[in-house]
Amino acid sequence: MERLIINYAAREKRFAYLRDHRVERLVFDRPEHQSLVGNIYFGIVTKVLPGMNAAFVNIGEEKNAYLHRDLIPAFVSSGEKSKNITAFVHQGEKLLVQVVKDASGTKGPKVSGIIEIEGNHLIYMPFGRYVGVSKKIPDERKTFLRQLGSRLKTMEEGLIFRTSNINTEEHEIKEELDELRGQYQELLRKAKSYKKPGMMLRKSPFIGQVEELAAKMASGEIVVDDVILKKLLEENHPNIKVTYYNGKENIFSAYKMETEIDKALKRIVWLENGSYLVFDETEALTIIDVNTGKFSGKADYEDTVFKTNQLAVKEIFRQLRLRDIGGIVLIDFIDIHRERDRQLLLQTIEAEVVKDEKRTNIVGFTPLGILQLTRKRTKAALSQTLEVKCPVCEGTGRILSAETVAFRLERELLEHRHTDAEAVLVETTNEVKEALFGPDEAFRAELEGMLHFTIYFSIKPSLEPYYLIKQFGKESEIASKVFDT
Repeated sequence: MERLIINYAAREKRFAYLRDHRVERLVFDRPEHQSLVGNIYFGIVTKVLPGMNAAFVNIGEEKNAYLHRDLIPAFVSSGEKSKNITAFVHQGEKLLVQVVKDASGTKGPKVSGIIEIEGNHLIYMPFGRYVGVSKKIPDERKTFLRQLGSRLKTMEEGLIFRTSNINTEEHEIKEELDELRGQYQELLRKAKSYKKPGMMLRKSPFIGQVEELAAKMASGEIVVDDVILKKLLEENHPNIKVTYYNGKENIFSAYKMETEIDKALKRIVWLENGSYLVFDETEALTIIDVNTGKFSGKADYEDTVFKTNQLAVKEIFRQLRLRDIGGIVLIDFIDIHRERDRQLLLQTIEAEVVKDEKRTNIVGFTPLGILQLTRKRTKAALSQTLEVKCPVCEGTGRILSAETVAFRLERELLEHRHTDAEAVLVETTNEVKEALFGPDEAFRAELEGMLHFTIYFSIKPSLEPYYLIKQFGKESEIASKVFDT
């Protein structure tokens, strides 16, 4: 049983994907934290680093982007694999690049000069030089599509046939290819008018991820709180039941997803047998420690260890997907002495890796028994999206950000939009108020228009962002109690 729950009614867009009643993915999209992945920029090379075979590119964002030699079209076309980056790009050069990985910590975004333009059936790469076919397409069809792609593309171009090509007609593919070529030529024309680095094409990742996930659902249900999005999903995915949610309570609260979010931010994760996992996320890597906890087993010690480790593997990989953890991951399993147990554990790990949509590479066990793996990182982890470093403990712990608290306040207020109240009094911090209304209170009128009542504040200083809804009532009564609105 699959279910996709989409919270689209507020500014912070969210969705949760469940399989067999267990949450597998949580995705957030905020105006201030939107992913840059897929966006195409007009950039200028600011520095070339021969020793790293890389360059820094000014794309008009806060941090310069990182471009490796292997992702430069001139290098791909040359076939000169031994030449340094200085042979293919120089400081001050203007070029089109596409973000493949968001900025993280002190590092800027990673970009590629191999542009990818997505269509319904194709991904078009002006300098890709190869033909790829989705793994989900049958082998006989794959052969046909590879041959078709080789006929349609030029030597420089590259094509990837998406899963939707299982029954696509040849003329549809040709028409879409011509359309995608036209889009690229328009980008080139547009670039000629640019004098400063900046974004040329924005990708809408949230709707794209929803559509992609819905396309993979063989059955199940999609629940959404937006009528327009419901109609779009019904048109594009007729095989899936799409339900419109219009309850008073926020959709995530109604389906108990807020609790799942809180769990996904906790350092300790309990397993069903009484054992537990400890997650320590740093900028460089993530360390996961497996502990037997209350579980003692009913057989010998080695059997207890194996069962705990095996149960831990399934939950660890679910948590990696849920928390969107990428980069280097070290897993400290309970010591395994029997080689047979270690091999069985590796088989369980390999089976879980297959389920993951992000590329995961199992490096292996160290001499100390710590499993090393890498998981592709394209954007910030869930903890980095929802939390900020605590000013009290200077980063040794984490608290909810003012933005997260403000969005929670917004959702709770929306639950009262059909009451008879003329105003509400909210006790909170100045940071939460600013996050709720935006710069210069730009969102106040729109929010109060949605709520049909006025918001008054009682501002209290606090090191931790919080809010407390004190009272609903007549505006004259509420206004007489406060001075700060």
